Amino acid sequence: MTTLSLHGVGVSKGVAIGKVHLIERNQQETREYQIEEHLLQQEIARFKIAISLARQQLRSVRLHIPHGTPGNIASFIETHLLMLEDSALVEEPVNIIRERQCNAEWAVKIQRDILVSVFDQMDDAYLRTRKDDVDHVVNRIQRILLDHGLEAHEVPDTHLEGCIILAEDLSPADTVMMQHHGIAAFVIEHGGPTSHTAILARSLGIPSIVGVKRALRYVDEGDMLIVDADAGVVLVNPDPVILEHYKQRQLDIIRYQTELIHLKEAAAITLDGIEIELQANIELEKDYSIVKKVCAKGVGLYRTEYLYMNRVAPPSEEEHYQTYIKTMEMLDNIPLTLRTMDLGSDKNSGTGYESTSISTSVNPALGLRAIRLCLKEPTLFEPQLRAVLRASAKGPLRMMLPMLSTLQEVRDIFSIIKGIKQEFSEKGIPFNTDLKIGGMIEVPAAAVCADMFAQYLDFLSIGTNDLIQYSMAIDRVNDEVNYLYDPLNPAILRLIHMTINAGRQHNIPVAMCGEMAGEPKYVRLLLGLGLREFSVHPASLLEIKRIINDSKVVDLEAKALQILNAKDSSFANEMLDSLNIL
Repeated sequence: MTTLSLHGVGVSKGVAIGKVHLIERNQQETREYQIEEHLLQQEIARFKIAISLARQQLRSVRLHIPHGTPGNIASFIETHLLMLEDSALVEEPVNIIRERQCNAEWAVKIQRDILVSVFDQMDDAYLRTRKDDVDHVVNRIQRILLDHGLEAHEVPDTHLEGCIILAEDLSPADTVMMQHHGIAAFVIEHGGPTSHTAILARSLGIPSIVGVKRALRYVDEGDMLIVDADAGVVLVNPDPVILEHYKQRQLDIIRYQTELIHLKEAAAITLDGIEIELQANIELEKDYSIVKKVCAKGVGLYRTEYLYMNRVAPPSEEEHYQTYIKTMEMLDNIPLTLRTMDLGSDKNSGTGYESTSISTSVNPALGLRAIRLCLKEPTLFEPQLRAVLRASAKGPLRMMLPMLSTLQEVRDIFSIIKGIKQEFSEKGIPFNTDLKIGGMIEVPAAAVCADMFAQYLDFLSIGTNDLIQYSMAIDRVNDEVNYLYDPLNPAILRLIHMTINAGRQHNIPVAMCGEMAGEPKYVRLLLGLGLREFSVHPASLLEIKRIINDSKVVDLEAKALQILNAKDSSFANEMLDSLNIL
């Protein structure tokens, strides 16, 4: 039998070998039919029973989260439970049943389409994929309404240990239950690196590949699979030679991971004595335990958007404050760089609260988001600023401003902060008078003018995800154009180098917190271009440290400049390969 190779995006590293278990959800067409008026209350009651049963099922899943699971994995299940309390899914379908005199299944579908259309308009890849949460919860409700039983993996005595799961998509509940059964890997037809499945897989350390299109068409139940998540490759029914090769790879990976653990207490310092600041990116509580496990010396990016999501009103100053204090305590008071909210007008709709001055944008990625929204809506922004200032008195906290485009934005924010500081001083409210304030360089205009921003700010941090997207005028999650998402494009490398030089010129630190910083193959290039601060996903930190500790900057600088001056990405890639074997 010929070995078949399928390709996708590896979202959690590692190699797995095992028999495949298929999860095929044949989506039944939701029928619409009219309900006689005197039976409407009975139909509404049927819907409410389905909501109640869906809650019971998710609570049962929560009980099966294994002890020792990294971080607060339960938060993903809690998100779905909260959605089952939200009026958007609990009350609106009831209104639709009454108004249209239709069946519950159809009412739920109508409301699902309304909610998903909101998320589809969002520019941020992470938030756009939150529409998956709506689908997962709605699918659970629909299965109950259609009188379908529990899925096999949701039955506690089902044994899937060592199996590789292949599915169109998986919900957080699916993922947790399968981890409970000891599955070896996930292969998903849909989704991307920011989906909940991807995030959970990374946290749980399960090799996973997403975006393997039409995989269910080519794989049968019980086929032997090799999942090479490092390369994003799935091998179906491998021959004995390939199988033996990957068994050795698994042993090599175990040996390599053991070696990396020994690095957790070591400094990040190059062979020629240059100390590198190596920090972690975090978002949710589930990340905290990994940060401590790898002994990160600090957090270079703490995203705060999650505080605004899945709620009907924005967080209060006190909620912000208590969250930041708790975060610092849980991280043992290592230096923490807090990024202020990076939300946009489209994302605001998703939270459940609306601003009357925000209009729908034809192109949300270029619209009212991040710092623009903060300045337009100070009632959203000022509680966060006040909380950050208060929290700064309790630990080593810095503040970072996202999506800066003009110096006027910096001046306006400094003016707001000055007013808050004056009020706090008058009232005797403690705060760090020397709170460091930095800015994200993720808009090309900011990179070009980085030398000007460096005169006002205490530090800069390069966000390569958006910098590449905006520079190349692409949507990085659009399959039609994402081939242009290339960190080695000459324009991108020049903007990065320009920003690093601006920091040197004005003697302020420049970090990189985008995905490029956490990709091992770019580490030596960035060192050669002068980058001295990396902020990466905690799961990547030790590998990045190993590369730093095995590198000599003096040997990298000339080759890095050659790559910088390359006329196209293919030539730059060849030189990068050469750089990485030094």
